[in-house]
Amino acid sequence: MRNPKIILAVLSVLSLAVMPLQSVSAAGATVGDIVDIPAVQLLDGTQLPPGHFRGVPVVVEYWASWCPFCARQNPYVQKLYERAKGSKLAILTVSIDKQAAPAREYMQKHGYTFPVALETSALRDVFGKTKTIPKIIVVQPDGKVAEIIPGEMFEEDVLNLIKYAGKPTSED
Repeated sequence: MRNPKIILAVLSVLSLAVMPLQSVSAAGATVGDIVDIPAVQLLDGTQLPPGHFRGVPVVVEYWASWCPFCARQNPYVQKLYERAKGSKLAILTVSIDKQAAPAREYMQKHGYTFPVALETSALRDVFGKTKTIPKIIVVQPDGKVAEIIPGEMFEEDVLNLIKYAGKPTSED
């Protein structure tokens, strides 16, 4: 016959071991996690369905119109976006502004053309609540999170993210 006290003790220990794992997943994606970027609506009205980014590497940047560090980094994101055109690398930026108007005005004022979505609960479910901006998350074509870079980056480091585009094929 099994000892109920031993079974209870083992279950208690196992539940304690699982709790940290639950809090990590609640905090959002970490390096090595597999993620699926949900449907997003860009500020220009374009709807990107779930699965839109499957099979391509994606650089996701979180920013806000009022963030001075983002203001210094976003020109580099624009350069990366321009360099990535025609490659397999996708860029998606996510504004954490509460309303679309400030983000739209910011984009117009600076002449930025990279794609922007407002943060949604679906994006928070995947990437977690952003506590640092700017923040860059690199997702590989298989959905695996390759890098999470919190805070402002130097120009050469942002531009070096083009490495995720991979080598061009003869069809490119």
